[in-house]
Amino acid sequence: MFWHWSYSSPWWWDWWFPFHGLMSLIFTIAIIVLVVSLIRRRHAPYVDYYGRSQALQILEERYAKGEIQREEYLQKKQDLGR
Repeated sequence: MFWHWSYSSPWWWDWWFPFHGLMSLIFTIAIIVLVVSLIRRRHAPYVDYYGRSQALQILEERYAKGEIQREEYLQKKQDLGR
């Protein structure tokens, strides 16, 4: 008979099969990195265009308006980590 049933794998399976695990690992790592970066971005503190936090910006505005003295400004700025 010209055609018969065979249990052999398709021709492309022989070269693809060893890479299947590696590609699955790379895909999984990429998904994990994407999810973690989205979570971190969502929970990141507000930062304006110049890279200042919102708390520092408010502190600078209060100092500029004269609501707080220089010593208090410098102490609070140090407390904020800058």
